[in-house]
Amino acid sequence: MARRRWDPESLPDLSGQSYLVTGSNAGLGYFASEQLARAGAHVIMSGRNPKRLSAARATLAGRVPDADIESLIIDTAKQGSIRSAAASLRTRGPLDGVLLNAGIVHPPRRRETTSEGAEVVVATNALGHFALAGELLVPLARSGGRMVWLGSMSISLTPYDPVDLQLTEEYSGWRAYVQSKVVTTALGLEADRRLREHGVPVDSVVVHPGYSTSGRTPGLHGVNQPSKITRFVDNLQTPFTQSKEHGAWPLVRALVDPSISGGQIWGPRYIVKGDPRRSRLPRIVRDPERLARIWEACEAATRTRWPFGAASVAR
Repeated sequence: MARRRWDPESLPDLSGQSYLVTGSNAGLGYFASEQLARAGAHVIMSGRNPKRLSAARATLAGRVPDADIESLIIDTAKQGSIRSAAASLRTRGPLDGVLLNAGIVHPPRRRETTSEGAEVVVATNALGHFALAGELLVPLARSGGRMVWLGSMSISLTPYDPVDLQLTEEYSGWRAYVQSKVVTTALGLEADRRLREHGVPVDSVVVHPGYSTSGRTPGLHGVNQPSKITRFVDNLQTPFTQSKEHGAWPLVRALVDPSISGGQIWGPRYIVKGDPRRSRLPRIVRDPERLARIWEACEAATRTRWPFGAASVAR
């Protein structure tokens, strides 16, 4: 029998499955959470701002009345918040997948640091998720679960090698964003290699959303409320943009499609927009030595070592 074509608007039944989505209060994270909930999954929505997270949860509950959702505060720029949230999650039962989505899309013009001294963009987009994924590795292994890392097509446009992980020498907002996505993509790929090496039954997949804009996204109170000028400008770019609702399609597929293997990258069919499909590996993340260097730099920056040994026997 031929395999049914993947339909991002008609997902398989996800009843009994549990997923954590970071950055659920807006954009891609919100729409990924909604799509998972519509398919029957239990969704743990997370964000750093309690009011915004509460508003997003209320909006989702209104749009999906039978949604099985809960919320959890996670600030991926703060190691203490990550470890506290992970401790809570480890008591909540099985975890089938983690969508590592939260992040800064519009970096500050000048270099800023977190309360722990890390450059804020790489800390929020990459280092925090590295620590969180490590903290949740054992519960993911118990379920044979999956972690999905949010990359970006920008790393093929300006492939910065993150030799200076914290950008102490040459900072710009664009470089901070792209470099954080190089780090994120490298971590996702290197994670899968190390998971296979240690026999841990968890897949690590990288995904990117193409060019997804707020102005082409449905207006939802407390979630997406673009200005008239944003709507106007974004609609001028219609031929090569899509909504964040559609941008969430490859994220959700990467998280739940059993035919996808670890170590792959997924994104829109036409790079900037379209149905989900497997993407080519960007050149900047093809060097195994670079991936290992980035991994070790993130271990040092977060003081985190993943518990591969414990996860390999978790089942």
